[in-house]
Amino acid sequence: MEVKIGVQHAPREIVLESGQSAEEVERVVAEALAGKSQLLSLVDEHGRKVLIPADRLAYVELGEPAPRKVGFGAL
Repeated sequence: MEVKIGVQHAPREIVLESGQSAEEVERVVAEALAGKSQLLSLVDEHGRKVLIPADRLAYVELGEPAPRKVGFGAL
């Protein structure tokens, strides 16, 4: 699933493909905004962690889960 994160005072948004479900990402974001954790921590499809200070979050946009592409079709 594609996740776009807007960070305050940053000119670009952070975009990552996450293997986590929409409910899981929403729960982690809600906990960060509620003050239960000081960092928003997400893991992308390659196993890399993205850490963002919760007080700097501007928005989080959850995209549709994308099906895996199979084959050698033209891009």
